[in-house]
Amino acid sequence: MDDHTLAAVLAEEAGELLLDIRSEGGAVGDRKSNTLLLDRLREARPEDIVLSEESPDDPSRIERSRVWIIDPLDGTREYGEPPRVDWAVHVALAVDGRAVVGAVALPAAGLVLHTGQPPALLAPQSGPIRVAVSRSRLSENVAHLMAELSATPVPMGSAGAKAMAVVRGTADVYAHSGGQYEWDSCAPVAVAAAAGLHVSRLDGTPLRYNRPDPYLPDLLICRPELRDTVLAAIRSRM
Repeated sequence: MDDHTLAAVLAEEAGELLLDIRSEGGAVGDRKSNTLLLDRLREARPEDIVLSEESPDDPSRIERSRVWIIDPLDGTREYGEPPRVDWAVHVALAVDGRAVVGAVALPAAGLVLHTGQPPALLAPQSGPIRVAVSRSRLSENVAHLMAELSATPVPMGSAGAKAMAVVRGTADVYAHSGGQYEWDSCAPVAVAAAAGLHVSRLDGTPLRYNRPDPYLPDLLICRPELRDTVLAAIRSRM
């Protein structure tokens, strides 16, 4: 089984587990999904190391070329509010700091999007630019971007759900500022890039993974034809 297929299979398996135990709540879901993913990766890729939101960090990972970066349950609050579907499982592999393999499961929607079979990029839509935004909070940078673009908000929960909204064509842009970690974006970025979308930091610089500090506070995923327009709007505030 190649790395792309493995990521997709594990994301799907963790998603099925989470659906089965959803009534037990987010804390239990985080823990059990994490255990499943760690066990499966240990079996399938014993030479690799894992960076997980739900496990202590192993500093030796920074010396490795291949590091799996996982978020066993992205969107714990949404998961705890059935029947919401805007939560996800992230399974990614960073190679030499690049997000090259990824799978994002949207279990409640019955979907797994992954780099082994990247989704086809849909044709641009007419009308206002649609920006995937948090349903509960809007950072000043994103609010500025929305105003500059005269954009329409598409509110939803987890980072994975927002990123996959752009991949699936229900949004055009996902911009985040205000704090994330590598496990929040690695798998979504791999899938988005494989689908032909633009991915970067908010200043346009490349996203790098498996750094000593996994804090990676900002992110931009957008349709390729909007890249220059979006980056110009962001830079007008910087």
